[in-house]
Amino acid sequence: MPLENVHGTPMFTKNSKIKKQYEYLTEDLDTEVIIVGGGVTGSIVGYYFSKANIPAVILEKERVAHCSTSITTSLLQYELDSNARQLEEYTTLDNVIMSYKLGLKALDEIDEFIKEYGNKCKYQRKDTLLYTSKDEEIKEMKEEYEIRKKAGIDVKYISKEDNPFSINLKGGVYGVNGGAQLDPYEYTHELLDVSCNMGLKVYENTEVIDIKYLGNSVEVITSYGYKVKGKKVIVATGYNTERFTKRNFGHKTVTYNIVTKPVDRFDGWFNKVLIRDNCDPYNYFRTTEDNRIIAGGEDIDFYNNILNEKVAKEKYEILLNRIKNMFPKINSIESEYEYCGGFISSQDNLGFFGEDPNHKNLWYCLGYGANGILFAILGGMMLSKFYKGEIDDNMKLFKVDRFDK
Repeated sequence: MPLENVHGTPMFTKNSKIKKQYEYLTEDLDTEVIIVGGGVTGSIVGYYFSKANIPAVILEKERVAHCSTSITTSLLQYELDSNARQLEEYTTLDNVIMSYKLGLKALDEIDEFIKEYGNKCKYQRKDTLLYTSKDEEIKEMKEEYEIRKKAGIDVKYISKEDNPFSINLKGGVYGVNGGAQLDPYEYTHELLDVSCNMGLKVYENTEVIDIKYLGNSVEVITSYGYKVKGKKVIVATGYNTERFTKRNFGHKTVTYNIVTKPVDRFDGWFNKVLIRDNCDPYNYFRTTEDNRIIAGGEDIDFYNNILNEKVAKEKYEILLNRIKNMFPKINSIESEYEYCGGFISSQDNLGFFGEDPNHKNLWYCLGYGANGILFAILGGMMLSKFYKGEIDDNMKLFKVDRFDK
């Protein structure tokens, strides 16, 4: 039996006033596209297919937006898990820069969505900071800054002499409008509300237990025996892909999150920007609309640690102390929510979308890495066009079999 990917009580599902539930499947259906997974990725895919007038159905095995979606910090940035030069071992510098620009494009897509349908998910566009507290990494920060600047990305370099933060910063790359934050649970439900009005069908508590390939079509069988037949099935199940493939998409770790109680001020946190350090494993920090601090990271191997409560408590304590050390002028920092879950990052830090090499009617949209939501947006855009015969040249960056030998 697979290990559960989420442990603890995530803040976003606990605090939200949205208590919407969807029906479970009680009949056989015919559609064009079957989307397996009702988290934020599946909802994004459903939105783009519905927007393109392609009939689609979402099947979620549990509650919509209650699995991995509930624990994402939704700290959205165009940059990747590793810096540009580090990624040259697995891809080209041109590909890294293109992925940065695609990330910015995905952020602009959210801007447009909010502008058209309203902000029901606490969305805010944000500046970002990537920094190091080590003298020996200053050169690396300067090089990352130069790469982005040369590519036309709006960045500034921050040295320890002009550091506006209370954190121990030796060098940093400041991204202007380089990120965003939102409530992933409420964003998922807003996407589904909009998409259902355009014809999308959503069923939760409806697990797909088998799949049959029928030449030019595909059929999935659900846990209560009902079947859904379509032309394509898109796997948007996050870290649970075993039902559909034995493919190993990347290294799986446990990532740990804490959310503080509301604080009264943010002294030392310039512009309340999104922050990521240059540690290995790295940590990341954001604020919330109700003045909380979210910290995440401290990743370690998944299979040996996801059930280890002692290790989890140690990690939560490390994250809390990090916040206190970074922002000593913020009073009474106390943890209120603590939770952890699975995380996968690929060699080049990009997600996977497109056709399965062995089954032309099996597609993937897997937003692995720290940019999962932004990758899902790109996947939804590209796959909905691909369905209509339009091929986006940048889709090759996310090919499912790009690491096959």
